[in-house]
Amino acid sequence: MGPRDAQLLAVLLVLGLCALAGGEKPSPCQCSRLSPPKRKNCGFPGITSDQCFDKGCCFDSSVAGVPWCFEPLPKQDSEQCVMEVSARKDCGYRGISPEECASRNCCFSNLIFEVPWCFYPKSVE
Repeated sequence: MGPRDAQLLAVLLVLGLCALAGGEKPSPCQCSRLSPPKRKNCGFPGITSDQCFDKGCCFDSSVAGVPWCFEPLPKQDSEQCVMEVSARKDCGYRGISPEECASRNCCFSNLIFEVPWCFYPKSVE
Protein backbone atom coordinates (compact mmCIF):
# COMPACT_ATOMS: atom_id res chain seq x y z
CA MET A 1 0.00 0.00 0.00
CA GLY A 2 1.49 3.29 -1.15
CA PRO A 3 1.19 6.81 0.29
CA ARG A 4 -1.67 7.63 -2.08
CA ASP A 5 -3.62 4.57 -0.91
CA ALA A 6 -3.08 5.55 2.72
CA GLN A 7 -4.43 9.06 2.04
CA LEU A 8 -7.50 7.62 0.32
CA LEU A 9 -8.09 5.25 3.22
CA ALA A 10 -7.78 8.12 5.71
CA VAL A 11 -10.31 10.22 3.78
CA LEU A 12 -12.78 7.32 3.62
CA LEU A 13 -12.36 6.68 7.34
CA VAL A 14 -13.07 10.33 8.22
CA LEU A 15 -16.12 10.42 5.95
CA GLY A 16 -17.44 7.22 7.50
CA LEU A 17 -16.99 8.56 11.03
CA CYS A 18 -18.75 11.80 10.10
CA ALA A 19 -21.68 9.85 8.67
CA LEU A 20 -21.94 7.82 11.87
CA ALA A 21 -21.85 10.92 14.06
CA GLY A 22 -24.52 12.63 11.98
CA GLY A 23 -26.89 9.71 12.40
CA GLU A 24 -26.56 9.51 16.17
CA LYS A 25 -29.86 8.79 17.93
CA PRO A 26 -30.91 11.85 19.95
CA SER A 27 -31.34 11.58 23.71
CA PRO A 28 -34.84 11.16 25.15
CA CYS A 29 -34.59 14.66 26.65
CA GLN A 30 -34.08 16.15 23.21
CA CYS A 31 -37.29 14.52 21.97
CA SER A 32 -39.72 14.31 24.89
CA ARG A 33 -39.54 18.00 25.85
CA LEU A 34 -40.78 19.11 22.42
CA SER A 35 -44.54 19.68 22.27
CA PRO A 36 -46.14 17.86 19.29
CA PRO A 37 -47.53 21.00 17.55
CA LYS A 38 -44.00 22.49 17.44
CA ARG A 39 -42.38 19.50 15.73
CA LYS A 40 -40.39 20.24 12.56
CA ASN A 41 -40.56 17.42 10.03
CA CYS A 42 -37.32 15.51 9.56
CA GLY A 43 -38.54 12.62 7.41
CA PHE A 44 -40.95 11.57 4.72
CA PRO A 45 -44.34 9.81 4.67
CA GLY A 46 -43.94 6.19 5.77
CA ILE A 47 -40.49 6.62 7.34
CA THR A 48 -39.63 3.94 9.90
CA SER A 49 -38.22 4.67 13.34
CA ASP A 50 -34.86 3.15 12.32
CA GLN A 51 -34.67 5.36 9.22
CA CYS A 52 -35.57 8.37 11.32
CA PHE A 53 -32.96 7.62 13.99
CA ASP A 54 -30.37 7.04 11.25
CA LYS A 55 -30.95 10.67 10.22
CA GLY A 56 -30.31 11.79 13.82
CA CYS A 57 -33.97 12.67 14.36
CA CYS A 58 -36.64 11.84 16.96
CA PHE A 59 -39.50 9.41 16.29
CA ASP A 60 -42.87 9.29 18.05
CA SER A 61 -45.93 7.87 16.28
CA SER A 62 -48.30 8.24 19.25
CA VAL A 63 -49.78 11.60 18.17
CA ALA A 64 -51.83 11.85 14.96
CA GLY A 65 -51.71 14.91 12.72
CA VAL A 66 -48.12 15.94 13.51
CA PRO A 67 -44.75 14.77 12.13
CA TRP A 68 -43.68 11.44 13.57
CA CYS A 69 -40.05 11.92 12.55
CA PHE A 70 -38.94 15.35 13.77
CA GLU A 71 -35.89 17.46 14.56
CA PRO A 72 -34.59 17.13 18.14
CA LEU A 73 -33.97 20.01 20.49
CA PRO A 74 -30.32 21.12 20.68
CA LYS A 75 -28.10 18.96 22.87
CA GLN A 76 -27.44 20.17 26.38
CA ASP A 77 -24.61 18.96 28.53
CA SER A 78 -26.79 17.31 31.15
CA GLU A 79 -24.04 17.42 33.78
CA GLN A 80 -24.25 21.22 33.68
CA CYS A 81 -27.97 21.02 34.45
CA VAL A 82 -27.66 18.78 37.51
CA MET A 83 -27.67 21.00 40.59
CA GLU A 84 -29.50 21.70 43.80
CA VAL A 85 -32.86 23.36 43.16
CA SER A 86 -31.80 26.27 45.39
CA ALA A 87 -28.82 26.90 43.06
CA ARG A 88 -30.99 27.53 39.98
CA LYS A 89 -30.66 31.02 38.46
CA ASP A 90 -33.65 32.00 36.33
CA CYS A 91 -32.99 32.09 32.59
CA GLY A 92 -36.53 32.68 31.37
CA TYR A 93 -39.96 33.80 32.45
CA ARG A 94 -43.10 32.20 33.86
CA GLY A 95 -44.60 29.85 31.26
CA ILE A 96 -41.51 29.64 29.03
CA SER A 97 -41.60 26.66 26.70
CA PRO A 98 -38.87 24.00 26.68
CA GLU A 99 -38.06 25.04 23.10
CA GLU A 100 -37.59 28.72 23.98
CA CYS A 101 -35.49 27.75 27.00
CA ALA A 102 -33.27 25.50 24.84
CA SER A 103 -32.87 28.31 22.29
CA ARG A 104 -31.36 30.38 25.13
CA ASN A 105 -28.90 27.50 25.81
CA CYS A 106 -30.43 26.99 29.24
CA CYS A 107 -31.63 23.96 31.18
CA PHE A 108 -35.32 23.09 31.53
CA SER A 109 -37.05 20.98 34.17
CA ASN A 110 -40.67 21.45 35.21
CA LEU A 111 -40.72 18.66 37.79
CA ILE A 112 -40.67 20.97 40.83
CA PHE A 113 -43.16 23.80 41.32
CA GLU A 114 -42.26 27.27 42.60
CA VAL A 115 -38.66 27.21 41.34
CA PRO A 116 -37.29 28.39 37.97
CA TRP A 117 -38.03 25.81 35.29
CA CYS A 118 -35.69 27.44 32.79
CA PHE A 119 -32.32 28.03 34.46
CA TYR A 120 -28.70 28.68 33.60
CA PRO A 121 -26.32 25.71 33.44
CA LYS A 122 -23.60 25.55 36.10
CA SER A 123 -20.85 26.85 33.79
CA VAL A 124 -22.84 29.98 32.74
CA GLU A 125 -23.33 32.79 35.22
